[in-house]
Amino acid sequence: MIDHRQLGRELDLFDSDPLVGAGLPLWLPYGAAARHAVEEHLRGAERRAGYRHVYSPPLGRRELYERSGHWAHFADDMFAPIRDGGEELVLRPSLCPHHALVYRSRGRSYRELPLRIAELGGMYRAERSGVLGGLHRVRAISLNDAHIFCAPDQLGGEIKAVLDLMWSAHAALGVQVAGIRLSLRGPGKEYAGVPGDWERAEAVLRDALGDLSYVEGRGEAAFYGPKVDVQIVDPAGRESTLATVQVDFHQPARFELSYVDSDGQRRRPVMVHRSLVGSMERLFGHLIEVHAGAFPAWYAPVQVAVLPVGADDVAARFAAAVEAAGLRVELHAEGSLGARVRDARKVPFVAVIGAREAAADAVSVRPRGGEPEELPFAAAVERIRSAAQP
Repeated sequence: MIDHRQLGRELDLFDSDPLVGAGLPLWLPYGAAARHAVEEHLRGAERRAGYRHVYSPPLGRRELYERSGHWAHFADDMFAPIRDGGEELVLRPSLCPHHALVYRSRGRSYRELPLRIAELGGMYRAERSGVLGGLHRVRAISLNDAHIFCAPDQLGGEIKAVLDLMWSAHAALGVQVAGIRLSLRGPGKEYAGVPGDWERAEAVLRDALGDLSYVEGRGEAAFYGPKVDVQIVDPAGRESTLATVQVDFHQPARFELSYVDSDGQRRRPVMVHRSLVGSMERLFGHLIEVHAGAFPAWYAPVQVAVLPVGADDVAARFAAAVEAAGLRVELHAEGSLGARVRDARKVPFVAVIGAREAAADAVSVRPRGGEPEELPFAAAVERIRSAAQP
C-alpha cells in the first residue's frame, strides 16, 4: 500500500517540522515545482473559461465573518481572533467573504454577469491534532477556489460548465474519482437562508448532474447551501472530498450584493462556490498515491534527467538546450550509469550521452517505461517538449 506521507518525504516533495507545527507542511523544491506546474495549468484553464483572477488577504476583521455567517455556523473550526488594538482579526476559514467584497467593490450591471472570480489562496482551519495527517488533513490550506456571481436564470448553465471544467482538470492530472455526492440539509444542524432558496438550489444541482451516478449525503451541506462533492479514497479506504460546486443564495443577501437588470431594477445575484481540484495539499496527497510518485511528464518535478558517460561538456550543452525549451532538467554525472538510471526511474525522460552520441550531436532518449531512441539534439528536445504538455 502506497502512503503519500512516506513516499512524499522519500522523494523530497514535502516535509514537516515540529518548530512549524502539525498540519503545516513545508513544500520542498521538487514538490513546489510540481505544484507550480499544476497551478499554472489550472489558472490557464480558468482564464480560457472566462475567470478573472484576484488576490485577497488571508485574514479579515471578525465582523466580516459575522456578516458572512461563518462566525455563527463555523466558529469551532476557526482559529481564535488576533487582537489588534480595539479590533479582532481572524485567519479566514474560506475565501468566499473576500470574493463577495470583490464583487461589491463597484456597481454591477447584468451585462457583466456571470462574473467569475478565481484565486488560489490560503485559508486556515483549526483542525484537532488527532485528525491531522500528511497532506490529506492540514491546518494551512492552499485552495483552488472560485466564485461565480450570476443571474438566477444563468445558474444551471454555470454549474454544468463548472462540472465540465472539473472533469477536464481531473483527466489531465490523473485524479481517480471514487464517487459523487449530492450534499443536502439534514436534521440536527442549523442552516442559513430560507427553505425556498434551498429547494431551488437543490433542484438546479440535481438537474446539472443529469445522468451521472451519485449518492445523497443528508446533513453534509454547507451552512449556506447544498453542494455537489467529488470524492476520492486513500489507500486505507478513507473517503474525502476533493472538488466541489455549491449554490449560495445566503451570502449575496448578507452582503447586499446587487446588479442593475435590463429593466433598470436592482436584483440579487446568486453565488456559486467552486473548486476544480480542492486544496493543493489534498490534491498532491492523492496524486502521489495514484502515480506512486511517478507523475505525468507535464508536472513531474524533473522532466528530464541527463546522464553523461564521459561526455560531460556535450551533456551540459544538451541540458542547457532542454532548459531553454522551458523544461525542468537535471544533470546527473556522479556514480555508475546503472545506479543513475535507477535513481531516475520516476523521471519521465532519461537522456544518455556517451562518446558515440556526442560525436554525432545526438542523445539516447528513453521515456519512462519505454525503449531508448537515438535522436539529434533538436529533435530530442522537441520530442520531450511535445510529450510534456498537459
